[in-house]
Amino acid sequence: MSKAFTKDDGPSPAEVQRHRPPLPAGVPNYVTRRGLQALRDELAALEPVQPGLDFHAGAPRRAELEARIASAVLAPPPADPGEIRFGARVSVRGESGRPRELQIVGVDEAEPAAGLVAFVAPLARALLGHRVGDVVTVRTPGGEDDLMVLAVEYKP
Repeated sequence: MSKAFTKDDGPSPAEVQRHRPPLPAGVPNYVTRRGLQALRDELAALEPVQPGLDFHAGAPRRAELEARIASAVLAPPPADPGEIRFGARVSVRGESGRPRELQIVGVDEAEPAAGLVAFVAPLARALLGHRVGDVVTVRTPGGEDDLMVLAVEYKP
């Protein structure tokens, strides 16, 4: 088959850029070690700005990443590892009876579908400060859900 009829001729697919939610005013930019490294890796993967050019297509994204890295605060380990704090991996069981695993992370690292919940999200805020055995009421779009805390752990 001639190269003229392959799909390589079309434009390359547009790069999908991740939406970065803003941090609420006055809230520190807490990150996990993994989250900080992911920001650094993302910055390193951007094409470098060429000398002599005033504008580069990735300049706004680069500036945003540099600002997030500069403002990043590595959350200290919790004083009490039995209490839910930033970085905790938490297992909860809701009214459905099924256990659910999540980790409380920074806003840039959040990916709710993967169980990574931003520390400013309502679910994380409801869990912070609680312990195994506590029942936490979380407001959801469908009403309220009572969650039983089954486990709390911290891993580097």
